[in-house]
Amino acid sequence: MRLVACQNCHAQYDVTDVVDASFACRCGETVENQYLEPVDAQIHRCGSCGANVADPTAAACTYCGSTIVRDDAKLSLICPECHGRNCETSRFCTACGVNFSPEPVKVEGYELPCPACGGLMPPRQIGGIGINECGGCNGIWTPADRLDQLISRALEAHKKGERLHHTPRVKGANPAAQQVAYRKCPECEAFMLRRNFRKSSGVIVDSCKKHGTWLDADELEQITGFLLTGGNPTAEKMLENADRDAADAMKRIRVAEFDTGGYRSRTGGDLLGRTIVGVLKGLLR
Repeated sequence: MRLVACQNCHAQYDVTDVVDASFACRCGETVENQYLEPVDAQIHRCGSCGANVADPTAAACTYCGSTIVRDDAKLSLICPECHGRNCETSRFCTACGVNFSPEPVKVEGYELPCPACGGLMPPRQIGGIGINECGGCNGIWTPADRLDQLISRALEAHKKGERLHHTPRVKGANPAAQQVAYRKCPECEAFMLRRNFRKSSGVIVDSCKKHGTWLDADELEQITGFLLTGGNPTAEKMLENADRDAADAMKRIRVAEFDTGGYRSRTGGDLLGRTIVGVLKGLLR
């Protein structure tokens, strides 16, 4: 978790997934979303209960009995007030004693009804991308122009060893074994189309062409896992490959025409025919 604090009212915010350079605090001040330079500070308080630690070498808190963590590898949480390094699970800063009570950064958007369970989905950010997430069923509503961004961000996070929403994995989904349920778009309430992501992934998503895509719990990680294990290319990529193959074919035809002299018309025509058939077969696989 990454915290920043307002310099005016000292409200704390969890900015782990926030990419904006700044945002508005609840008091009206602008909070800069900047990385804090950690400081190795002496332990004065227990990170669990906030009690004073008199013995600087103590292994546990004399008040609550909690272990006092001193391993640098485990001190990843930076205090937004004194910049002291703390354990990720600390409730209090072991250096200055401030209570860690972060709030989520307010994001643009509005609550929407969940297509799966009917609960309300508040707006939030995942990897800096605005979505709506249901706290009841953990499904995600992604606006129409943000699904590709969300998937790309999930792939980037995996490559960097980060965790975006879930740990990517493949469950070997079988569309034929899933119960068919047509859901309504939370924006227009029209029934959404069910489609197999990339036609062969086995991940059935619900889409409204106008407003967005609904992902059930774990479907983002299933999509990510499918792509990480060599999922089929996009339609745009297939067209790019086809254009490239056609250009290569024309080059080979020109070379054949030059080399064969008087036979260039028949040879070139045959080669062109064979090439076009090959490209079509590739697209229809």
